[in-house]
Amino acid sequence: MRIRRWVAGAVLLAGVTAGAAGNSNAQRNEAWREGMRAALHVPSPLPKLDLQVWSEFEAAKGVRAERVTYATADGMVVPAIVYRPDPEPRRRMPGIVIVNGHGSDKYGWYAFWSGIEFARAGAVVVTYDMIGEGERNSERRSQAGAHDKLPLEYGTRLTGLMLTDMMQAVTLLAARTDVDRERIGVAGYSMGSFVAAIGGALDKRIHAEVLSGAGVFDGAGGYYDMGKLPCQRPAYRALAAVLGAEERGPALMALNAERGPTLVMNGEQDTVMDLPHHNQAWFDGLRARTIALNGSERNVFTTVMYPGISHRTSWVNRDGFLWLEDQLHFENWTRSQIEAMPLTHVSEWAKANGVFIAPNYMREDREGGLMAVGGDVPGLTRMQLTVLDDSQWGLMKDRLIYDAWAAKVMKQYPPEPVAEIEQSGKGK
Repeated sequence: MRIRRWVAGAVLLAGVTAGAAGNSNAQRNEAWREGMRAALHVPSPLPKLDLQVWSEFEAAKGVRAERVTYATADGMVVPAIVYRPDPEPRRRMPGIVIVNGHGSDKYGWYAFWSGIEFARAGAVVVTYDMIGEGERNSERRSQAGAHDKLPLEYGTRLTGLMLTDMMQAVTLLAARTDVDRERIGVAGYSMGSFVAAIGGALDKRIHAEVLSGAGVFDGAGGYYDMGKLPCQRPAYRALAAVLGAEERGPALMALNAERGPTLVMNGEQDTVMDLPHHNQAWFDGLRARTIALNGSERNVFTTVMYPGISHRTSWVNRDGFLWLEDQLHFENWTRSQIEAMPLTHVSEWAKANGVFIAPNYMREDREGGLMAVGGDVPGLTRMQLTVLDDSQWGLMKDRLIYDAWAAKVMKQYPPEPVAEIEQSGKGK
């Protein structure tokens, strides 16, 4: 196995290893975080939030929604919807950030379902557009995959932007007077789980994370090392220089354990994430290695594996709601109430309410087959979920869209060679 250890500016992040003598776990973890932020170009400190609330609307019975924008890396702006219960509880509430999967955004069904039902439960929820999607797309389209065309040599900057987007959403929640900053959670799906897990490793303000279609942080030549997406492959390879090629998975999960608990929810037949080669025994091995690095089982991730199930956003099911209740303690719903809640068959709800779910994900073993907690969720329209009108969007376009961001970073920064990782087969 050959690994070229590199970081922009030819600064070697050497000597930061799991076995570094004389360092406590806390010191080691801070060194890891510093190295990760540098390798992935995450601003430190984070940018000023520059939050703007543009308008509000009634999203559903018992839920108000705010249309907002906030600042992120490289002078860019993120459009988001913030859901909150109406009326609001007297006490501060937990906050939850939803990090969408590839091609999805705040318009996606699970984003607004999560926003509405978590708000009804008694939480403030942030959903936002991923770079290149929704209002951050030059044609304001969803399912565009615009950032996939970025040269791999700029991939670490793309991941750094995505991480900053998520961490700024945490900042938004932490700054609100109606949110308890000790009860902030994140739910990430697929590509969003990659971002959420690395973001959770960096951001100790996050108390709890649910990762769905997630967690295959394996060794050299494994899933992310050999992937083709610029938002994942360059970043995961870059982390080898900081955490070690074989120890990236345990190190990331140990960093997450330091900030709080994590639940990983997967289907055994999820071929998108190669779960047939990352089964329960594989996750048990990852967990054992994480415990060894962490020094104890405290807050080390746990897993749920669903037989016969593929790629889906499992946190909307009863298991997900109950776990989040145990960690974040919703203000309106109790555990016993969640256990008694009705469930909604997502594919039937989507058809009845004119909600688009891609045919490949309407399948029963994927999102369409989910039995989601709650009901009476309207099919929110694109107009309702759009933050900026035509005039506002036109004025802000160069601070919103993927194409403007990509042109800016490719002009401002030199390309960085993608770290070389020789496939060893040990990752699976």
